Amino acid sequence: MKSRDFLGVAASATASVLVLWPQATFAQSSSGTASQSLPSVVVTSPEKRTAATTTQRSRRPAQSAAASRRPQPKREAPAATVVENPRGAVQGYVAGRSMAGTKTNTPIMETPQSLSVIGSEQIRDQKPGKFDEILRYTPGVVAGTFGADNRNDWFLIRGFKSDDVGLFLDGLQLFYTSYASWKLQPFNLARVEVLRGPSAVLYGGSSPSGIVNAVSKTPPAEPIRYLETGVNNFGNAYLGFDFGGPVATAPENGKLFYRVVGQIQNGGTQVDFTPNNNYFIAPSLTWKPDADTTFTVLASASKLETRSENFLPYIGTVVNAPFGRIPTKLFASDPGVDRFTREQEMLGYQFERHVSDDVTFRQNARFAHVDVTLSTLFGLGYDGGMPATASLSRGYFLTHGIANQANLDSQLEYRFNTGILRHTALFGLDLKHYKIDDWQGFGGAPSLNLLNPVYGFNAPFSGSTLTDATVTQKQLGFYLQDQIKLDRFTLVLSGRNDWVATNNDNHIGTGQSREDSQFSGRAGLIYNFDSGLAPYVSYATSYNPVIGLNSGQLLLPETGQQTEVGLKFQPNGFNGHFGFAWFDLKRQNALTTDPNNVLLPTQNGEVTSRGFELEAVANPMPGLKLVGAFTTYDMFVSKDLNPALIGKVPTATPRTLTSGWVDYTFQSGPLTGFGLGGGVRYIGGSFADNINTMPVPSVVLGDITVHYEWQKNWRAALNVINVADTIYVANCSSANACFYGDRRRATASLSYKW
Repeated sequence: MKSRDFLGVAASATASVLVLWPQATFAQSSSGTASQSLPSVVVTSPEKRTAATTTQRSRRPAQSAAASRRPQPKREAPAATVVENPRGAVQGYVAGRSMAGTKTNTPIMETPQSLSVIGSEQIRDQKPGKFDEILRYTPGVVAGTFGADNRNDWFLIRGFKSDDVGLFLDGLQLFYTSYASWKLQPFNLARVEVLRGPSAVLYGGSSPSGIVNAVSKTPPAEPIRYLETGVNNFGNAYLGFDFGGPVATAPENGKLFYRVVGQIQNGGTQVDFTPNNNYFIAPSLTWKPDADTTFTVLASASKLETRSENFLPYIGTVVNAPFGRIPTKLFASDPGVDRFTREQEMLGYQFERHVSDDVTFRQNARFAHVDVTLSTLFGLGYDGGMPATASLSRGYFLTHGIANQANLDSQLEYRFNTGILRHTALFGLDLKHYKIDDWQGFGGAPSLNLLNPVYGFNAPFSGSTLTDATVTQKQLGFYLQDQIKLDRFTLVLSGRNDWVATNNDNHIGTGQSREDSQFSGRAGLIYNFDSGLAPYVSYATSYNPVIGLNSGQLLLPETGQQTEVGLKFQPNGFNGHFGFAWFDLKRQNALTTDPNNVLLPTQNGEVTSRGFELEAVANPMPGLKLVGAFTTYDMFVSKDLNPALIGKVPTATPRTLTSGWVDYTFQSGPLTGFGLGGGVRYIGGSFADNINTMPVPSVVLGDITVHYEWQKNWRAALNVINVADTIYVANCSSANACFYGDRRRATASLSYKW
């Protein structure tokens, strides 16, 4: 049987068996009533559950009447403890648990891999304008690599572009290729997890440098009624809402909870003629038929209307042209033809069933659809290569991409002991189906005078077709993992094999197809000392079957491997933790931008990223929260067909990052409820060319916030990013593709909850 036939049969059989099997287990559920609050949808510990159901009988010997009449000593009620939900909100800035590193509920201090968690409170305090801004204070991550571009969320992890293959929502990938990208909404997130290093052993095809997993808000046990509105200095205003809580149901029907989150955003940006109009709604529903079963349905729909980012020359942005610098507000396209629209819908579910005290079954699924249209006149450099002319040559680019992605991840967790060893075993079957209808065309366009721009070009597109294809990829992955505990040692062993079939139905040329199979593995060991120190070591490999074309040919799959040595520290009695990680990461067949054609990718052999990261996250006292990060790495081309590129740094790759943020709210006195905070970000220099002769300088940016809460219902805040209004270039992909960073953006907001 061919592998693509096997994929189809396996997908059908798995979808039917694994979806129907949990329904059959409902009849075997205990008859105990559900708890008073919505429990976590994951097992919080491998210990036995002791609560008896109404049909269970006590196995203790019956007490005699005399014994029952004896006075019994009074027992003090146990102190209430808050068990962190690894799929939920974070208390302050410090998360203690996460499922990202192991797909099981594991303490971060027992995960032998670099892992950072940004909770909803930190997101609220820092007020990101879009998803990638959430990552600005995270070690190892360069966020917003294309500056003020609102179309997409851009980020690098340990020097490698990862927003296309490293973005996950609720543990399921949101892969994109070409221009059919996805958009996540910060207002709808409970937390964001950054897992650095190869993670394909659990997640399948993904970036060798790590993944970013966004966790959606889900229905709460207690009622939520929340409204927020705000506006920034560019006239961009928004209104957001968050409502949810329990729904009255008959006891025999279990418990039902709902949530609806949404936002309307409209207005301008720092670039002329460029709006940022963003609308979304995200309803969700959780049903708990009994104490051991949870089923959550999550849906969302969104629409974005904006325009493309300027492609500007190196001379005139990074360095002076004869006429000086190009203004940051200049719109280098034409409002008559330029548009970017994205319509996106998602529907999925999360199912969990505690089959017994030792066995838990989970199944997560989602279908996502996105429709993206981009029409733009983008810069090709100065006319005749002469900056003195101040005339920007432009090309007319038009693309329309429609993509569908279906994911199904089924997991069986089994907790058992073998002698002195405690095991948490995980068996998983992961299915992914991706399809994109991709059309791209290119034509000519008039030049633009950068000193005296004249707009009005509105001719219909009449250029030639670059791409017209339907690309489909099917992926089946089977993975195994065992977390083995011996006293304070934790050994994590993971393995996975993927079978992938890729087909390119090329409508203007010859189609291609390929089938691949690859094994990925990981081994990690960590030891937790009584003092709070936890040294660890890990080695992991990864595999990423890239979807894309280069000169009409399917791109080769990527592979990667990494060695990481680190130290985590959580002082006893201290609400916070610190981390250090040294890594040596190699990425083969890495995708980079072709400096001679920014519209096409190139695969340049092997790139090495080797360095270390420092992280500090703490809630050191009531009202005080802080995060800090430092990253430095040596990144270079280690293998290439062009010997002149060996040892060179890939374009648009800062190699040193430093950031720190602190926020304090007064807890008593006349200033009770008043708070202020701020942060500093250092982004190191990079290069605009692959032979490293065109440096892009480093930059230091400051952010501040002032906020006030009163009557436990109202909150007003002012957030300012780039408070000094520093003009800088965030990225140059080539000598003719440089992008300005965010100017000062001040956002005033007011919220009310009841």
